[in-house]
Formats: sequence, structure tokens, C-alpha cells
Amino acid sequence: MLLKGYNWLNPPLRHSFEGNALHVETGKETDFWRETFYDFWRDSGHFLFAPIAGDFTAEVTVDGRYEVLYDQAGLMVRLGESHWIKAGIEYTDGEMYFSTVVTNDTSDWSLIKIPAADSVRIRVTRHHEAIRVQYLDITDNRWKPARLAYFPPTASVDVGIMCCSPQREGFKVSFSDYTIGPPISRELHD
Repeated sequence: MLLKGYNWLNPPLRHSFEGNALHVETGKETDFWRETFYDFWRDSGHFLFAPIAGDFTAEVTVDGRYEVLYDQAGLMVRLGESHWIKAGIEYTDGEMYFSTVVTNDTSDWSLIKIPAADSVRIRVTRHHEAIRVQYLDITDNRWKPARLAYFPPTASVDVGIMCCSPQREGFKVSFSDYTIGPPISRELHD
């Protein structure tokens, strides 16, 4: 998992590549959020990305040491500071949730309770003006829908892995088997 041509927005405290995995340790009080409810803007989270043209499907497996409120890791699609989507695992109220934040000028947040697992596979697909977010459910090994969100259509977007630790530094997370390729079918139901 060399991720040639990928660049960091806000490089983390530490990171290393080992085989098909990227290991990251977050910096202090990092986050992506824009205004809603909390009345602040944050654009300090770690994002390793490359520009991707057209429609695509990106997947990654995330394994983190979730211990402190809002520790989070997953995938991100981004046009800039005011238009982005992050999706992955987030630690809240002492449990792991599948979390999606959609930001079109302001952020919104949705959560789905998932079974505790050592790792979770995440998928994000762009279908022109829509971003489709899914996770692989370990109980039945099927892709579950988490969100279908509007995202401004453009020729290309920045896509990659992200992680944050809004309440601390030193959240340790590993990303493995990152892939990006043609979009999956537009069929929403099996």
C-alpha cells in the first residue's frame, strides 16, 4: 500500500507503511467539522489523498484503538474546506459506531450502531452527484447501506483515508487493503 501520488492534508504525528497497511498516530485535537451545533470550524484532521476523476469506488479496512470520545478513522471525499464527506468508525458514548459526516457548507452527522469488531471494511462510491456510503457487516458478511448523500458534481475530487482525534493526540489506527477503481453498480438493492 504505497499510495504513490497521494499527499497529506495535515500530516499526522507519526505514520509508517508496512506491507499492505498504513499505520497512523494522530496529532493533538485533530478534527473535520464545520459549524453545525458546535459553532466552530475544524479542518485539522489527517487526510491522505489523491485527485480522482469521474465516478469510482474506494474501499479500505480500518483497525483502530478507539479509547477516547470521537476517535475516528475511515474514508474521505473532498472538494475543499466547505465540501467533503467522511465516513468510518467513530468512538462515542463508549462504543463504536459507523459514522458519516456530510458537509456542504455546514456539517451534519449520522451514526449507526455496529457490532464491536477488530476491523471494519468501508466503501464509498461516487455516482455523479451522489456519494454512496457502505460498511461490511461482520454478522452476515454483506454490505450495508449507511448513507446516500448529495455531493456537488465536478470533474474530479480528492479521495483517500482520514483519521482524527478531537479530544487527544496519539490515537493509533491502521488502514489496510485500500483500493480504488471503477464504481460498483448503481443498483441499491440485492
